[in-house]
Amino acid sequence: MSARRVPAGLEPVPGSACTADGVTYALVSTTEGRFLYASASDRLPDARPAGGGSLHPLSPETARALQEIFSWLVPRRIPDDGPSFGFGDRIGLATPGHLRAVRSTGVFPIIAQQSVRENTRTGRSFAEVLADAVFGAFHEGYRGGFGADADHLKTIDDALEAAALGFSFFTCDPGDHVVAVESMTTDEVHARFSALPDGEDLLSRYAGKTFIVGDGLVLRFSTEELERAVVKYGGAISHAAAMAQALNAARPGGVDYEVSVDETEEPTAPLEHLFVALELRHRGVDFDSLAPRFVGAMEKGVDWRGDRARFDTELHKHALIARSVGGYRLSLHSGSDKFSLYPAIARETRGALHVKTAGTSYLVALDGIARWDPPLFREIVAESLAAFSRDCATYHLSADPARIPAIETLSDEALPDLVSVHDSRQALHVTYGSILRGGLAHRVFACLLGHEAEYHAALVQHFNRHLAGLEVSAHDGS
Repeated sequence: MSARRVPAGLEPVPGSACTADGVTYALVSTTEGRFLYASASDRLPDARPAGGGSLHPLSPETARALQEIFSWLVPRRIPDDGPSFGFGDRIGLATPGHLRAVRSTGVFPIIAQQSVRENTRTGRSFAEVLADAVFGAFHEGYRGGFGADADHLKTIDDALEAAALGFSFFTCDPGDHVVAVESMTTDEVHARFSALPDGEDLLSRYAGKTFIVGDGLVLRFSTEELERAVVKYGGAISHAAAMAQALNAARPGGVDYEVSVDETEEPTAPLEHLFVALELRHRGVDFDSLAPRFVGAMEKGVDWRGDRARFDTELHKHALIARSVGGYRLSLHSGSDKFSLYPAIARETRGALHVKTAGTSYLVALDGIARWDPPLFREIVAESLAAFSRDCATYHLSADPARIPAIETLSDEALPDLVSVHDSRQALHVTYGSILRGGLAHRVFACLLGHEAEYHAALVQHFNRHLAGLEVSAHDGS
């Protein structure tokens, strides 16, 4: 487990050396970049001779070969007990910091978590996302197990692509099939419901029936409430069921499956949540978590805002429904930096929760860049503001770029403040694609690799705060 067999001239990444069958493997830094070194092996692809062994690119092909050698690098399903936490990594360098944050906490980490939307914006693929996570886990020698989430899947083809690559967690986003019944009249809803071939069956199973949930919560569907729930979510349920069926055929050993209806304009009422969960079970969908659209502003990268009393009341009902309809996890999307909500969510779900974060790790990187390379950060801010009007599409935001001070008026010491102030934080958050696919990308990567230890330490500190709010013990990352 030491780096003594890594030859002189190759700089091993601290802690990354592992041995299997007498062969030493380690991440090494060279003047050409970072590679995987093998002391003597023909089991890895694209070998270049080096120091009596070979160097291999940090590619998806190398990652897959490494997984065959070290089984602890293969994504696995979430254990039945304890919370799980999704760490999206849009840059591909954050996994060591993520894993250090969860060590000894009992939190199961999902370290490869990206959506097709994010991959399109960053120019990455599911294979590259998974490879970056595998090398990050290898970097840490992390044997505690981790998952890989193909997030916000819209199509079955995308789900099957990720399944073939070895992802373990699949988030179905059927939001395109959710109907905005809130803008429809009662007669319009009734007409659409009446045209459904299974309308009578749904009426007989739900209308006027009383459902006692959890510790005495009583929910009852009136005919009008049922018709609205069916019209709003019926197509989404059918799409989620079809995706689950395709994944079950592709991966008969089982996967973690989440249904997400969080990216809608209107919140998911508890009665609607109950209908979705019951119908998924009725159709034989074995789902492990469900993400409703909670009340209030669940915006990216900032804390929650809204009517707290209503949030707490509805959260209690959502948690009771999740426990009573098969015991699945309640999933909090846009979970980054929702510090005011974490204690209540932990309490109500009793640990049966999943939290998703993504862009907050990118913001930690930008905070570091503001301190380590102010000229680069100034260019990032300028390009982000130029791209904001385009890149903010598909995100729920309240940022106003007009409230962001002109970058040339700020001292270097004031630059990190832009990463924490609401308007500039959100503007930086959603323009990640323009930066990571643009001309500044290579400088961003170089800066972070040059300050790798500080970046990982900052991630540990940031996520310790998240985990402390969720009432799990934090770790100092040492």
